[in-house]
Amino acid sequence: MIKTDIIIIGAGPTGLFAVFEAGLLKLKCHLIDALPQPGGQCSEIYPKKPIYDIPAYPEILAGDLTDKLMEQIAPFSPGFTLGERADTLVPQEDGTFVVTTDKGTKHQAPVVAIAGGLGSFEPRKPLLENLTRFENHGVAYFIKNPDQYRGKHVVIAGGGDSALDWSIFLTDIAASVTLVHRRNEFRGALDSVEKVQALKNSGKIKLITPGEVVKIHGDKDLTAVDIKTDESLIKHQCDAFIPLFGLVPKLGPIANWGLVLEKNAIKVDNALDYQTNIPGVYAIGDVNTYPGKLKLILCGFHEATLMCQSAYKRIHPNKRYVMKYTTVGGVEGFDGTKKQAPKAVIKSID
Repeated sequence: MIKTDIIIIGAGPTGLFAVFEAGLLKLKCHLIDALPQPGGQCSEIYPKKPIYDIPAYPEILAGDLTDKLMEQIAPFSPGFTLGERADTLVPQEDGTFVVTTDKGTKHQAPVVAIAGGLGSFEPRKPLLENLTRFENHGVAYFIKNPDQYRGKHVVIAGGGDSALDWSIFLTDIAASVTLVHRRNEFRGALDSVEKVQALKNSGKIKLITPGEVVKIHGDKDLTAVDIKTDESLIKHQCDAFIPLFGLVPKLGPIANWGLVLEKNAIKVDNALDYQTNIPGVYAIGDVNTYPGKLKLILCGFHEATLMCQSAYKRIHPNKRYVMKYTTVGGVEGFDGTKKQAPKAVIKSID
């Protein structure tokens, strides 16, 4: 039995930052994640994708954000159970909870924070004959390492942000990039649409709209795709086909824990502390829902902060906590090491 103060289900950015906020309160955390490494979507789906709305970082790669968060929480020595899915949540008579994974690992704590993002993900796959045969042989649904497409002829299908962003990004890496979308209008950010149009005008991207990939060719590896347009059927030679039609999120076993759900998300009390209908069980980040919810990483950071304050009161009901700013008190790890804030120097003006 692994015992801790807070069990965090999900080791994405929100779950990792919760470790930092809990550590400032001298609360120990243990994280459970079905993925084999921390970082959630940032590590598994788009580690090389730039993120632009993290405070103090005009631009940071998703994988680098994970690395920075891991560095930030290192003083608080969190535990990890990785490559295992949280299966059951059982309340105990003493007010704690036992969370057991699909591999039988048991964890016990007085507080559980569900930070599982949107749950597990499955890509929306186009209905193409022999598609699965070419998976990992030219067909991919995520881009983990853009460098593998260096010098390759790439076809991307889709009309959302991922299709637009990766089309733009790969123009500096791939030998050629062709973007195919079933409509002339895109669902992605206007700025990205304008960049794609500019790259098309300069000959760096081939844009086919309206169009649809209807067939794939090859022996062992992909060699070409058929693209159907209003006027013709084009056989387009390529090394890679990346359909980016979005992901289907699933809560998995968490959906059976007795939590109040709304559209595949967990309802929480955002007026106070992001607690669920089960006292002591919280939901933070993209996994939760409440009026005005925004699914942004920085919003998950805010929710994690308030959750930890509430968790402290639950774990130490008779203790009064006096908040101290890290700029004044520094950050002290559980091993006694401390990152001390620099002392202010007051200079007299003659």
